[in-house]
Order: sequence, then structure tokens, then C-alpha cells
Amino acid sequence: MYKDRNEAGFLLAKELEKYTKKDAVVLAIPRGGIPLGFIISRYLKLPLEVVLSKKIGHPLHKEYAIGAVTLKSRILSEAATDISPDYIEEETKKIRDKLHQRYLDYYGDGKPLLLKNKTLIIVDDGIATGNTILSIIKMLYDEKPDKIVVAIPVAPPDSIRKLKDSTFVDEVICPLVPGNFRAVGQFYENFDQVDDAEVKQLLNKANQKV
Repeated sequence: MYKDRNEAGFLLAKELEKYTKKDAVVLAIPRGGIPLGFIISRYLKLPLEVVLSKKIGHPLHKEYAIGAVTLKSRILSEAATDISPDYIEEETKKIRDKLHQRYLDYYGDGKPLLLKNKTLIIVDDGIATGNTILSIIKMLYDEKPDKIVVAIPVAPPDSIRKLKDSTFVDEVICPLVPGNFRAVGQFYENFDQVDDAEVKQLLNKANQKV
């Protein structure tokens, strides 16, 4: 059990000490991963970026993901096989428009960091099924990084196995792997929502001086 995201972030930062001042980037998944990513980036003296990604929902069950989209790439699951290509293209465009708007909101006219040949440390406040983060990892792999590290405070055993079995992941750090997992928030005393204002504040503060 963690007191809050800050405590979880400090614990992960200590586990990641070997990456201090290395050629690496901390990539936090918004919004819940940003407070942890901020702490880790400051502790390791590394730049902080957000991973802007959103799932493509099934046309009949929007909560059921059939793929995921970033600003530059897209990945589809087997569940997308029987879905109309027109629907997928339309949803991809809608999602990209939203992600672009969020990027402008977070960064203004700033340019994203180049990820090629760098160690990518992907951070979130916890994962459930692991499917979303695996989609993100596959898309980040296309950027040709040197190494991909996943750092999360809590996840169920099945999800950790998925991450460790992935050919795209080089290292998984997860201090808490409970068998009785129901939801990420179950393992935090304080699990308040993170809003966009806090995200922007932490991103600005993180990259003022690395």
C-alpha cells in the first residue's frame, strides 16, 4: 500500500538510480503517471515527457479497445479484424485531433524530444490488464530506442508476465505485485484524480532545469 503517488514515485526513483544522468528520457502516461514521472525525472536528473496515446474503442462497446493511437502511429489488435476500415480511419483522425490539442495545451509550440537511441523509462501509477501500456510500448519501439524500461508501482501477476514476455521490453520494475488485485486505486491511501493544470505545472517545472 502506498500513501500517495509521490511516495510511489520516490520508491521507483530509488529502483532506477542506475539511470541517473544517462542518455534516457522519462515518459509518463497521463494523467496519473505524471506526478511519479516528475519525481523520477528530478531524482535521476532526466527530461520528462508525456506519452500521448488513446485507445480506439469498438463501435458497439466504446470501452472495449480494438487498438491505440499516438500522434505519429497506430496499432490495432486482433479485435479490429472485422471492423470497418472507414470507422478505424475516422476514429484515428478524431483521436489524433484530440491528442494534438492536448499536446498544444501541455507544450505550446515546443517540440517533442527525439527518442532514437535513448533509454525510455515508461512510468504510470499502476496497470490493470497491461494491454494499453503494451500498445504504447509497441509504438514507442518504432522510434528505435536503445532500451525500454517499464516502471510501475503496482500491477497484477498476469500483467507483469505479459510485460516481461514482450520482445519490446528490456526491464520491468514493479515493487508490488499482489495476487488480490482489483483496481490500481486499491493500493493507494490517497488516489485523487490528476487534472490537466497539475500536468502542465509539473511538466514546466520538470524541464526548467534538468
